[in-house]
Amino acid sequence: MIIAWIIAGTPGIVDVVFGFFARGGLFMWPLLACSIVSVTIMILRGLALRRKIVMPAAIEAEIERMAPGESPERLSRLVYHDPSSLARITRVALQHLRGPRSENVEVVQTRARHEMVRVERGLIILEIIVGIAPLLGLIGAVSGLVHVFSNLGLSSGASDTRQIALGIAEALNATVFGLSIAVPTLIGFTYFSRKVEVMSVEMETLVVELINKCYYGRAAREHKVSNIPTSVA
Repeated sequence: MIIAWIIAGTPGIVDVVFGFFARGGLFMWPLLACSIVSVTIMILRGLALRRKIVMPAAIEAEIERMAPGESPERLSRLVYHDPSSLARITRVALQHLRGPRSENVEVVQTRARHEMVRVERGLIILEIIVGIAPLLGLIGAVSGLVHVFSNLGLSSGASDTRQIALGIAEALNATVFGLSIAVPTLIGFTYFSRKVEVMSVEMETLVVELINKCYYGRAAREHKVSNIPTSVA
């Protein structure tokens, strides 16, 4: 309804936009599809990569609150039904506490890589759009120039010069549109990639801190138990 009201209130703008696309040629439509996909992915990634979704403050605070050697029972209850990436990595760490520390770290690293792939989902499409949008615009411009020169008459004069200039200007519409898609998409891709990288480092730091606290003093206790002399019958 809002879009219909805007279109009804600004018919001149609508005509300009449709004229821009019509003069840009066939390659304007793939570029339009790229722009829609780019905007959609950036909105979805912006919602999915919110800090409270990936790294809930309650879990982060509980890991930092734990004292070395303290039982992680409270943390275990906190992450049991939590769907966040930090909660899933923490659950893996807690499930393997009975094994050696090195084995636990290895399992956690494997799970963390899996979570990073999940968090980065969709960013590869943004990277592809950054690469192909200018190329599609360039192809559209070249295609438009070929069309302009193929339609030129054999006569020369001022009218032909104006026709060539107008045709070149229209052919460059695709290039302008392609670059206008690639630039904001590149900004979004860089921003989200950096955000994922920062959160990955922070989650790794938190989980390593958790493992260190859970294994604190375990080696000394195991060594003490192994040195207890057995009674001789």
